[in-house]
Amino acid sequence: MTETDAILALIALFEREGYARIEPPVLQPADVFIDLSGEDIRRRMFVTQDAAGTELCLRPEYTIPVCLQHLEHRGARPSGYCYGGPVFRMRPNESGEFLQAGLESVGRTDVAAADAEILGLALEGLAGISDRRHRVRLGDMGLLNALIDALGIAPAAKRRVMRAIVSGQGLASLSEPEGPGQPEHAGLLAAIEGQAPQAAKAFVEDILSIAGIARVGGRSAGEIAERFLARAANRSGLPDEARQVLERYLAISGDPDQAAGAVRALARDAGLDLSEALGAFEERTGFMAARGLDVNAFSFAATFARNLDYYTGFIFEVQDADRSDAKPVVGGGRYDRLLQHLGAEEPIPAVGCSFWLDRILGAAQ
Repeated sequence: MTETDAILALIALFEREGYARIEPPVLQPADVFIDLSGEDIRRRMFVTQDAAGTELCLRPEYTIPVCLQHLEHRGARPSGYCYGGPVFRMRPNESGEFLQAGLESVGRTDVAAADAEILGLALEGLAGISDRRHRVRLGDMGLLNALIDALGIAPAAKRRVMRAIVSGQGLASLSEPEGPGQPEHAGLLAAIEGQAPQAAKAFVEDILSIAGIARVGGRSAGEIAERFLARAANRSGLPDEARQVLERYLAISGDPDQAAGAVRALARDAGLDLSEALGAFEERTGFMAARGLDVNAFSFAATFARNLDYYTGFIFEVQDADRSDAKPVVGGGRYDRLLQHLGAEEPIPAVGCSFWLDRILGAAQ
């Protein structure tokens, strides 16, 4: 099966399930992706400028472009979309242009059912284009956020913790607060410590603008602001008791029912109220089982996390059991804050997934 045939097969399945095909423009505003994913993504995008000097990029993924188009035409009204076409992203040892297919469910308030539907369709679609052995890995950014909030961790320390987990480095990577040997820019770092990321970034950019600084060493004001944010975050420590609870949480793994039981025991022992997040977790598992999915074969890992500004709840990836690099062939999750960041007046629930067709079919050849 060719990648084009795979796209057609997936689109046919998704359209039968009520997901309308959509094809956003290949050229996209670069600042949207950088604001959501940080300056790191700039190094993986193909960036250009229009005649007015506005920075544009070749579409690095579909979710943000689909959401922008949804807001333009549908607002807060529920809609389902599917897509298939080229995306452009610099990837080590892989092509920078590759075909991707996927689906996005925007605006549905039956969150647990929508999550289960996306995973179910992802697995059904994958089975239709590949006969390889696959394993499903689950995570929950909502559960992690609920735990951190219940522990009362300060915003700056929370960002450090989330960054450490998302990067895969774990809590051991958290450095000690800066000492007297690192006094430079201490006043500015203290001023932005604890602020929301976007507000802190705007503050730093304003300071640079007042000083007449546009670029330093090839870095833009936005990139410089990102570096100050990272340094400010490194000034905050993590209380020992909170660290111990988080380490116990991050050690949890197993099928969804086992994981829920372990988190419930942790919450009880630590005296934390995680009932709402746990209820959502267990409701989603119930909808998965109701769809006929073999939840006992799924593996939940508390250490599995994705971009803190992008995913807000359920996340998953499907791996080819025979790929030595463990890179996902399908991945996705819930991103309830994304559309508000893109201009919606209120949060709009949304969940989706994407297929890496070159990995799926390349492994099968």
